[in-house]
Parts: sequence; structure tokens; C-alpha cells
Amino acid sequence: MTASIPDLVAALADALQQRGWMLATAESCTGGLIAARCTDLAGSSAWFERGFVTYSNEAKAELLGVDPQAIASHGAVSEVVARAMAFGAVRHARARVAVAVTGVAGPTGGSPAKPVGTVWFGFAVDGRLHSERLQFEGDRAAVRKATVRHALQRLLALLAEAD
Repeated sequence: MTASIPDLVAALADALQQRGWMLATAESCTGGLIAARCTDLAGSSAWFERGFVTYSNEAKAELLGVDPQAIASHGAVSEVVARAMAFGAVRHARARVAVAVTGVAGPTGGSPAKPVGTVWFGFAVDGRLHSERLQFEGDRAAVRKATVRHALQRLLALLAEAD
């Protein structure tokens, strides 16, 4: 059985609080849903530091320090940008952990190289950057929900690996 999103958030809260670490989010295609799910949990201010909703390319550059040339060269939905977003979130927050997501939630905006459902994830955990690309099925709501779930699950796994 798959853990519910509230259960994943509670486990993430425990893992971060055990380490005394704070989390920041940098979200594009989810529009702040990861931060919202984290802050649904009472007491989240003990481990959730801030969230950046950087939907536009300009916001990615201005708020997170993503190089506009990287966006122009690779596109906003790319490994380079996801990693830069995660790095920028940690750099511009009082956090040791960050998750960044950039993708094509649909129903429009896809291309043969980056079809609807493509999401790049960037993770910064205690000074180390990780990234991965996933392809989700379904409508816009399904892609966004799957992105939130995967972000939480992968953060938990990376925290466990950091020990």
C-alpha cells in the first residue's frame, strides 16, 4: 500500500526535525502544491523554511539565481534548470534541504522531446545535488499530484541515504 501524502509529510517532518534541518521548495509546474502540503501539517514552521513559486523564467532567474542562458539553452524543463533551482532555493533560504520541480503539467505545452507529464526534479540535501526526470500519465491534476508525491518520497529516501 502506498503512503498517503499526509503520512509522507509527517515522515519528512520527523526526518528533518531529527537532524535539525529546514526545507525550502522551488516550484514551477506544481505552483506551490508541495509547500502547501508541507504546511498543511501543524507545526511545520519547525522544519519548513520557505517556498518559492517560480512559474516564469524571469522568476527562476530573479528569485533563485538560475542563469537565463541555461534556460535559453536547455529550456525551463531540463536537468540543468531543476538543479539550479534546488541550489538557488538553498542559497536563498535558511535551509539545508530543497526540492525543485519544473515540468509540463499539460494539457498543452508538450513537445516530442518533452511531452506532457515530463517533470525534472532537483534535490539539494546537505550540500549534495541530485536530479531525475520522470514521465507521469494523466491530466494536469494527476501530473501535479504525482509530482508532489514523488518529491516527498524521494526527499525521504535522500535523507535516509545522507545518514
